[in-house]
Formats: sequence, C-alpha cells, structure tokens
Amino acid sequence: MTTTTPALVLVAHGTRSTKGVEMIAALADAVASESRTRAADCAPPAVRTAFVDVLGPSPAEVLRDLAADDPADTVPAVVVPAFLASGYHVYQDVPREVGESGHPAVAVTPAMGPDPALARIMGMRLRAAGWRPGDAIVFAAAGSSDARARADVRRAAGLLADHLGAPVRIGYVATGAPRVPEVVADLRAAGARRVFVASYLLAHGLFQQRLHKAGADGVAEPIGVHPAVVRLLADRYRAAARASVADRVR
Repeated sequence: MTTTTPALVLVAHGTRSTKGVEMIAALADAVASESRTRAADCAPPAVRTAFVDVLGPSPAEVLRDLAADDPADTVPAVVVPAFLASGYHVYQDVPREVGESGHPAVAVTPAMGPDPALARIMGMRLRAAGWRPGDAIVFAAAGSSDARARADVRRAAGLLADHLGAPVRIGYVATGAPRVPEVVADLRAAGARRVFVASYLLAHGLFQQRLHKAGADGVAEPIGVHPAVVRLLADRYRAAARASVADRVR
C-alpha cells in the first residue's frame, strides 16, 4: 500500500499580466521551499501550478499528469485553491476539474482566504502606501455573483478593520456594487481628507491597475508573496496531506 507524499497542486485564477504570472510562479516556488524545509520526517512534495482561467495548464491537466494506469503508481494530490474568497471557481470549477481529471486520490483544501494572516499583510501594505490612522480605507475586492464569496469578503473586511482598529468600507473592482471609485467619492463627500485603497487581490493584473484610477490618495500593493501567505498555503496542504495519508494507511 503506497504512502507516497501527495503532490501539492496550487490553483490560481490566471492573468495576462506578466508581473502577475511571475508572482504566482514565485509563490509556488516559495511554497515548495517551505514544504521542503518542514518535511523532516517524509519526502517533500512535488509542487505544481494550475490555472482555472486565462492560462494553462488546467487543474485537470496537472492531475492527469500525476495519475497512472496502475493505481499503485499514481501520485496522490492535494489541491490548494489560492483564492481569497470561495466563489464560483472554488465551488464549481475546482471540483469539476478534479472530476474531469479522473485522478482517484485528490483532496481539496479550503481557499486561502479570508484569514487573519491576510489582514495583517494588508495592513502592512496599506502603511507602506502611506496610510495613517485617521485616513479612510476602501477594502477593494474583485467581486463575485456568488453570495458565499461576498460573505467571505465581508469577513475579510471585518478582519482588516479589527486589525487596524479603523472603519473599512467595501468596494468591488469588477462584479458587484458599490464599485471602488464610488466608495472613494462617497468618503470624500462625507469629509474624508485622505482615502486609501486596501487591495484584496493576490497578484498584479488588470484589476490592480484599475484601483490606481479610482481617485484615492494611495493604493496598497496586492497581497503577493509574503512569508505569512506561504505558511498559510503550506499549512492548508499539510493538514489535507496528513488526512489523506492516514486514510490510505487505514
């Protein structure tokens, strides 16, 4: 009975931004390095990257590469969705891709967000952009038509507000209302002297570019590659991998 270390399949959205693609690659490399460092009592996992949109390979393609005609030779896999909220991609695309792959031994972790670690990173990014206590904050998320994703965004905004001890207003970049420029304008109309945008985006791309046109005094960088993000993803993987190995041993 095999107890092969499960591969880690990091699933991201995909972007046409070269900078964004490079960031996802750097994140995967950092997670791989973190996993090797912590794999003291077992072989470190192979780390693969897949995308649900814009780019390839797809999760199904990566999982098919890990499968084999002989089940004994199949590398089990843990799919880690690198999404900040659980919407259509997490609830629909990822399970569909796993099913289409035909891979017999796949575990899927929760999405990476919301999480207090992400709120701490966003606070750091805001301060680096020039935010100071007393400045207004717009929490900028991509948006989703999925009510569960919107609930995740509200939780994430609450975590940031708690971390900073400051009120936070939510604005959306692509789907949903109000849009970020509307929230910035509303805050100025209400008397805010300075308005800053906290980016609840993982990587650079079109959405991040739009934030710079929203009329704010400053825009925080996306969450990006940060040691806390790397640990968060590695922890998601390890919890699912331990459960997967235990099930196969039983």
